Amino acid sequence: MAISSNFRNALNNPNVLTLFRIATIPVIVILLYFPNRFCTFFAAILFSAAAITDYLDGYYARRRGLESNFGKIMDPVADKLLVSSAFIMLTAHNWIPAWIVCAIIGRELAVNGLRNIVAERGEDIAASKLGKYKTGFQIAAIIPLIFHYEYFGINLHAIGYFFLWGALVFTIWSGTDYFIKFRKLLLS
Repeated sequence: MAISSNFRNALNNPNVLTLFRIATIPVIVILLYFPNRFCTFFAAILFSAAAITDYLDGYYARRRGLESNFGKIMDPVADKLLVSSAFIMLTAHNWIPAWIVCAIIGRELAVNGLRNIVAERGEDIAASKLGKYKTGFQIAAIIPLIFHYEYFGINLHAIGYFFLWGALVFTIWSGTDYFIKFRKLLLS
């Protein structure tokens, strides 16, 4: 049976990486459901691998000319699902404050809504440098926060908290920046 060209194009290398990132989410959630040293260690490693695919899929898509509509839509969705799921599980264990997670996820939902409004008007919101810093700080916070336990005398949770506060600052800053830049479209 022949595979349609549309389906084959959807499964190019960058899109497979995006799908991998989505597939890791339930595994990470299950591992974090059992918050012991073994499970949190493997959840942190799997989250790290999934986070790396965020960079790789964009790099391969641009470098090899493999950009697709599927990738343009699903890549940011995969990122938001991965980060939000991890933050929610960290909150479920009371390892981080729920209000910070609400602010981070609320910003993501608000900016996605803004993206939809802007797209309806035929424009595009490319990721800004602030948005990239936000993502970097979020990932840098989540990994040590998932590890949670002390390893080799290093309090990874404290390191995660440092990056979490940076993530919160860049989350609010970048979200505000997007809304200021596109306020004219919102008001028209």
